[in-house]
This record gives sequence, structure tokens and C-alpha cells, in this order.
Amino acid sequence: MEETEHRLSRTQIILGKEGIARLAKSRVAIFGLGGVGGYVLEALARSGIGNFDLIDSDKFCISNFNRQILATSQTLGEFKADAARERVLSINPCANVNAHKVFFLPENSSQFDFKNYDYVVDAVDTVSAKIQIIMQAQAAGTKVISSMGTGNKIDPSLLKISDIYKTSVCPLARVMRHELKKRGVKNLKVVYSTETPLAHIEPAHDEDGRPLVASTAFVPSVAGLLIASEIVRDLLKKT
Repeated sequence: MEETEHRLSRTQIILGKEGIARLAKSRVAIFGLGGVGGYVLEALARSGIGNFDLIDSDKFCISNFNRQILATSQTLGEFKADAARERVLSINPCANVNAHKVFFLPENSSQFDFKNYDYVVDAVDTVSAKIQIIMQAQAAGTKVISSMGTGNKIDPSLLKISDIYKTSVCPLARVMRHELKKRGVKNLKVVYSTETPLAHIEPAHDEDGRPLVASTAFVPSVAGLLIASEIVRDLLKKT
């Protein structure tokens, strides 16, 4: 094998050795390892990020198979954080990966020192957790990017990166704008969709009678890839 052939040889062509080295030293925390977070992780691992903290308390279930890259017959029933760690190490055995099987909430947020991270990804569903992640990251001076709603949508071409206060259409973004403005947050980088959520053709409900959110393979995945691209480009900016 030629000397130039290695795991990141094709990425190095456009990022250079210095860029690859910078990514290898970077540490990224991903909160939520589902449809969006799983693809963020996949792309970052394949881009050479060397250090990860992976936070998710859930286990994989059969309904995850339609959109979550880490959900397979082999990982069914496993903790997402554990499966995600194994996925990263199967791509890059030299990576340093900390798996946290924790449902992140304001009550346990002190377990995480956001000053240790170069970048934080908010890919969770709970509004209170999203707000805590964002507030804690900004208080630590750590870059953070947040995923808005990807459910009930089928057109990934309508996803974009923007500031939270420039978003429209997305119901979750509307709630987040309101809550963050109350807390004095001036800006926040997000990925969101301008697609109007679709009506359900065949509505379904959970065991408590609440309507289930529809999902597809291509909207959460593209959101995750957009986030990963933004992170890599931010980390490579000269400081």
C-alpha cells in the first residue's frame, strides 16, 4: 500500500495534514444519538474527529430502523451510547470515546463540564434538555449547534443552517425562539426545515394515546450531515 493511502487520505487532499491533525485533537459532545445525532456521529467519525462524548439513555427499538443509522438487527435492544461507541471504534480504533447512558436534564447537567468540549451537538427532543445544553455550552464559551424538528417531513432539500431568530415554519424552532429570548440568548446556530409538517395519512398513537410523530430515512440523516459539515468547517477555521 502506498504511503498516501490511509483512512483519511481522500479527506486530507482538501483539508491538508494540518487540518486532519486539528480534527484528531478535537473533542465533540453529541447529546442524542437517534435519527439526527447518529448521522452527525457517523460523519464526524469518518472525518477524523478524535474524541467524543456520546450522551443518550435510550436503547434501540424496532421503530428506530426506518431512520437511525445505528439501528440494526445486531444493535436491537442495546444502549444507543454503547452501540455508538462501538461504531466509532470500528471506523477509527484510535478514537477516544466516552459513552454516557444518561437522560440529560437540568437536574444532572452538572455531570458534564462543557469547557472540555470543542463543540457540542444538541440532537435531543426534550425542550428543557435542549435549553439546558444550549445555555450550558454558551456559558462555557463552547460552540454549539442545535437540531430543530425533522419529524413529519419528507423533503431534505428544505433543510438549512441558520440562526434561531431567522427560522420560520418549524414548530419546534418557534418554541425555542420564545424560550431562548426569555433567557437572553442572542444567537444560536441551528439546522431547521422550511417544509410545512405533513398531515398523517395513517395516524398512529403510543400506548398512552398520544399521536406518534412520523419520520423518514432522508430528512433526519441530511440534517445530521449538515451539522457535521458545519462542525468540521468551524473547527478548521483559523483562530
